[in-house]
Amino acid sequence: MKELIEYIATSIVNSPEEVKVKEARAGDSVIVQLKVGSEDVGKVIGRQGRVAQAMRSLLKVASMKKGLRANLEIE
Repeated sequence: MKELIEYIATSIVNSPEEVKVKEARAGDSVIVQLKVGSEDVGKVIGRQGRVAQAMRSLLKVASMKKGLRANLEIE
């Protein structure tokens, strides 16, 4: 799941080398933390949060296939 978010984020931003993704597991839940450069935050969030919501939806679908619950945090 970490790889999925990393792939999406690096495809969107202007500075893919600044993309950092961390994954923390606690039982059956997973928290994926995404950190991007300050000039790319708007691109990752999107207009009215649409890009961020789409990334969260894809993450939830991928986690459900593995029987986990996932949450995306954008820093």
